[in-house]
Amino acid sequence: MRLSRFFIDAPLSLGQHELPEAQAHYIGRVLRHAAGDAVQLFDGSGQEFLGELIEVGKKRVLVELREAFAGMAESPLAIHLGQGLSRGERMDWAIQKATELGATEITPIISERCEVRLKDERADKRMAHWRQIAISACEQCGRSVLPVIHPPLALADWLQHTETELKLVLHPVAEPLQSHAKPASLAFLIGPEGGLSDAEVAQANSSGFHAARLGPRVLRTETAPVVALSLAQQLWGDF
Repeated sequence: MRLSRFFIDAPLSLGQHELPEAQAHYIGRVLRHAAGDAVQLFDGSGQEFLGELIEVGKKRVLVELREAFAGMAESPLAIHLGQGLSRGERMDWAIQKATELGATEITPIISERCEVRLKDERADKRMAHWRQIAISACEQCGRSVLPVIHPPLALADWLQHTETELKLVLHPVAEPLQSHAKPASLAFLIGPEGGLSDAEVAQANSSGFHAARLGPRVLRTETAPVVALSLAQQLWGDF
């Protein structure tokens, strides 16, 4: 039986812990775990903890953590993904897959052809939703550190404040990815549905971003980060 692994949004240490209500409900009521079941927990610090459920009730789940060890090492390539803000499932997919593929930071980008507008309470709900997607992806893929998901940012602001060794904007007419030397850190700019305008690509170029292409076909906004991060990890990371 596969060992259940959960993220706990609180510092963990050896000993007994009462789990937060959301995780307690999921473990006890949804998965129907019982006292005596083994679990593995992580808190995003890079540490993993093995333990045993010692009490599983309707509103209370108590776990005893008995072993701590270093979790999965992060990729040596730090990747900041600037992902054009897109609708619903497309954005969810991009964040999920970028997390699985080792992105260190993810920023939703508001650009000229962006059709999504987030304000106030709706923006807060989307941020919480995206963070939960990243958490679930980490639980599934084995990452011990969560990527940082930044609030949506206007393209000009992101270009101004992003500092990495290599900066790339995806464009169908450009040099292939492998033409660049190995960096320690990388920023990828990927447009929304409809892509980036020529003016936005030029703006990225003037901010130190090099145009790069992934192949002969134009990819959808949710496909591009999967291919881009996979190639980057293969060339310079831990694939």
